[in-house]
Amino acid sequence: MAVKTPIYMDCHATTPVDERVLEAMLPYFGEKFGNAASRTHTFGWAAEAAVDDARQQVASLIGAKPTEIIFTSGATEADNLAIKGVSAMHPDRRAHMVTQATEHHAVLDPLKALKRQGYGVTVLPVDRYGRVSPEAVTGAITDETTLVSIMAANNEIGTLQPIAEIGSICKERGVLFHTDATQAVGKISIHVDALNIDLLSLSAHKLYGPKGVGALYVRNRPRVRLIAQMDGGGHERGMRSGTLNVPGIVGLGAACEIAGTEIASEGPRVRKLRDRLEEKITGGLNEVHLNGHPQARLDGNLNLSFAGVDGESLLMGLGEIALSSGSACTSATLEPSYVLRALGVKDDLAQSSLRFGLGRFNTRAEVAYVADRVIAEVNRLREISPFSKRETRVRRRAGKPERHLSPFTP
Repeated sequence: MAVKTPIYMDCHATTPVDERVLEAMLPYFGEKFGNAASRTHTFGWAAEAAVDDARQQVASLIGAKPTEIIFTSGATEADNLAIKGVSAMHPDRRAHMVTQATEHHAVLDPLKALKRQGYGVTVLPVDRYGRVSPEAVTGAITDETTLVSIMAANNEIGTLQPIAEIGSICKERGVLFHTDATQAVGKISIHVDALNIDLLSLSAHKLYGPKGVGALYVRNRPRVRLIAQMDGGGHERGMRSGTLNVPGIVGLGAACEIAGTEIASEGPRVRKLRDRLEEKITGGLNEVHLNGHPQARLDGNLNLSFAGVDGESLLMGLGEIALSSGSACTSATLEPSYVLRALGVKDDLAQSSLRFGLGRFNTRAEVAYVADRVIAEVNRLREISPFSKRETRVRRRAGKPERHLSPFTP
């Protein structure tokens, strides 16, 4: 079957907007252009009603109440509002916060900023699969701990964290629990009450909605108190001032409703595609290393390291396929992924990694094409590698079968 290129397999960076989402948004760029805060005429009422509907749609997906949803510009703002908003409740700088090493920069950087201001921050290590131990979380909590922030699913390696156990620990210790669920919402089932989540961040563009809009779930009972980080009008229950992005919010709501309806069927389908891709690549190449947890990971995630190959060169050789060598937020740096480093992956092997992000619109034909192209390109790069050529000559002289040895193999 002919495959149309370019092929998109970078759904952890962003997802294409679902046509059904776009259709829901379009009227709010045109005839329904009102400001949701304008409550003296029909244009404003229509916009406010649309926002209310979207708030319900977002809340339903995560088992929350509509009044607990605060719209933001995205997950980064939501993370900052959660972390800085909680810390601001403790102006004496005696607050202590706990996180783990493979969090997104949208969590790590606000915590670094707070640490420079005198707040206490503990960053826990992860195991070789990228999981933090619930026991380590328990040990890190002190009498001054106000917040634990652990992501639901990692954006590079797809590893799912044990948030149910961590949520229970936080509830028992009387500590707020925040999770950056940007990669997880719409992909796995999340119910904030069942998981004892107090604050949750999400973004529309990771679940086939538009960019520039997200939300923060803030528990009402028991009430979570935050200090707003943006002032100017008291919008969103006083937690986030600013004119609401009505078309974007409508898109977020529609994306959440679609995800809730299709999650049961979409997950297994994407997982089959991911597993097929992994089987074909590992069956056609040796010295391929899986990064992340082999089972507890997102259905569409596949992060592989190809020993003896430079990841950037591999990406360039696969120019008709949209992939990445790590987080989209750190793609400008040539440094090895801090996520893979946290797993104990050596720098050279970390720099040979590719992240495949499969999603709603990928096909079996695309998987077959991508696997064949990756195998061919890795073999080509290994053939022109001075190390590979030298090792091949050595093995031939020794009468050993040829294989692509890696300088990174222990």
